[in-house]
Amino acid sequence: MNRTALTFFKNLMATPTPSGWEHRGQNVVANYMKRYADSVETDVHGSVHGVLNPKAKTRIMLAGHCDEIGLMVQFISDKGLLTMSALGGVNVPLLQGERVIIHTAKGPVRGVIGVMPIHMIEPKDRDKAATKIHDLWVDIGAKDKKDAEQAVQLGDVATIDAGWIDMRNGLVASRGFDDRVGAFVIADVLRHLKGKSLKVAVHAVSTVQEEVGLRGARTAAFAVDPHIGIAVDVGFSTDYPGMNEKIVGTANLGDGPILHMGPTYSHKLLKIMQKTATKAKIKTQIQPEGRGTGTDAYAMQMTRGGVAAGLISVPSRYMHSPVETISLKDAEASSKLIAETILGLTGRETFTR
Repeated sequence: MNRTALTFFKNLMATPTPSGWEHRGQNVVANYMKRYADSVETDVHGSVHGVLNPKAKTRIMLAGHCDEIGLMVQFISDKGLLTMSALGGVNVPLLQGERVIIHTAKGPVRGVIGVMPIHMIEPKDRDKAATKIHDLWVDIGAKDKKDAEQAVQLGDVATIDAGWIDMRNGLVASRGFDDRVGAFVIADVLRHLKGKSLKVAVHAVSTVQEEVGLRGARTAAFAVDPHIGIAVDVGFSTDYPGMNEKIVGTANLGDGPILHMGPTYSHKLLKIMQKTATKAKIKTQIQPEGRGTGTDAYAMQMTRGGVAAGLISVPSRYMHSPVETISLKDAEASSKLIAETILGLTGRETFTR
């Protein structure tokens, strides 16, 4: 991977971006986009728009959501223990025993999610995992409620303390690749396109609040009013135990970005991306989606009078966990595929059936 791009990617992954509090990460994205875009703006919800060739009549919007799942301080007990609520699709059974960072106005506060010693759990209950988030507690070392309130406030947000690690064969693991890898990809497309002759306007948008209802993509797409939309998210890889290929289709880390086929996605745009991939010798994988899916592609497709939408997914293992795992080669190939697709557009394409 390009050294400049990799440095940006690592900086973004090191920055907390829980849904609704993405601004720290969005500053990282905006600063990277400013190197390559004609203009960079942040909208009222916090989505960052990097634009190239803005005067072209045909507009293509790229969307990758910068927000990650997180936690919020919901209650503080008399003993100074914190009860949390979920921001997005938190996998509650994974939380026990994790370290967390609470992002307060005064700075980060570290804590742990408590767990009962196995010695104190009845043998018949040892295989049971907590399924209700309000049954868990975060211990920040406070003496009591008053002491805890000096450090944190109700509504402060938190993320799991699990950062980037390099693994073998170009694989990396971290919390929050869903979907900061998408924000990385759409921002890095601008690097690929800088100085190239474009026939279309490119709006690369690092969106917000996807994990709580596709909100940033909905409002950003309304503002951009694109003719073509490509979302970048993570997709289910099936190359580890427990994944059923009969349900989601086959996808392996390192075998290239996933292209999706289904009612949400423009068949013509899919064919354009497939032809581009073949010409550029980029490996891709296919996963069918038989219904509307919860990605920014759906939000773009449904905006205004309708948009020709597509979805490119970076294969990911262990989604919505602290150890989401991807291949850097797949992320890099996703950026290249989108850039090559855009370079091949004439601006005269039609997407009516």
